[in-house]
Amino acid sequence: MAIGRDIYTDSRLILEKLEARFPDGAIGASQPDQKAVEKLLERWIVDGGVVLRASQLIPAEMPLNQDPKYRKDREDFSGRSWDKANILKMRPEALAQIRNDFDFLEKGLLADGRDWILKTDKPSLADIEAVWAFHWLDGLKGALPPSIISAKQFPKVFAWIDRFSKAVSSAKATAQKPTTLKGPEAIHFITQASFAETQGNVDEDPLGLHKGQDVEVWPLDSGFKHHDRGKLVALNAKEVVIATRTDAEAMEVRVHYPRRNFRIYALPVAGESKL
Repeated sequence: MAIGRDIYTDSRLILEKLEARFPDGAIGASQPDQKAVEKLLERWIVDGGVVLRASQLIPAEMPLNQDPKYRKDREDFSGRSWDKANILKMRPEALAQIRNDFDFLEKGLLADGRDWILKTDKPSLADIEAVWAFHWLDGLKGALPPSIISAKQFPKVFAWIDRFSKAVSSAKATAQKPTTLKGPEAIHFITQASFAETQGNVDEDPLGLHKGQDVEVWPLDSGFKHHDRGKLVALNAKEVVIATRTDAEAMEVRVHYPRRNFRIYALPVAGESKL
């Protein structure tokens, strides 16, 4: 996501920025205990293995899995083999784990028959944090065998997923239609804009980094072969920001990352020996 010349990576950070920048449309909780539930759900889905196990349920027979370029892309992103034999090998264990996750929702968060996680009258950020992986699996033909995971075994979870789907469809029907831009158009549009945020500061941090230092940033949970380099602009407990330049127009942009599950590495100063 880009707002002006500030570019935000990772959906977790994007949601936080949207909530803060557009408070009139915010759907996040206001009470500390409910905010904690949101954060716990976010970390359960991403850090707790739900997304990883869900990805292992992509059917090996899908036509896209037969494309070598797609398999290479998925291997670079996930750090594991994406060939058919490996997909079939991982599937039983992944299915057992995902069934356990459905059970947690059915007999835990949704057990009392509530419509939404925080007992709100419409979907909240807590629902988005929790539902998206299950919503994706439900729409992926062949991912969930009905004899193991279906509305028969988990009626509350599937009813929740269905309510969420209908709420999203209703919201789309009343939303403005987005403008589609091709890559070069998007780059030009971004680089001609102003920065959306001030530079910020580099706080005192265990890494001992300082403002203007050359650093490299990359994710640790997926996509970890893709590294970004730039000058450190801001650093705090939740976020790291670097300044870099676009290839096409050599214009400075600032790229924002969450601290959690991202590594920041100080690049050697020119002429400095590297151990």
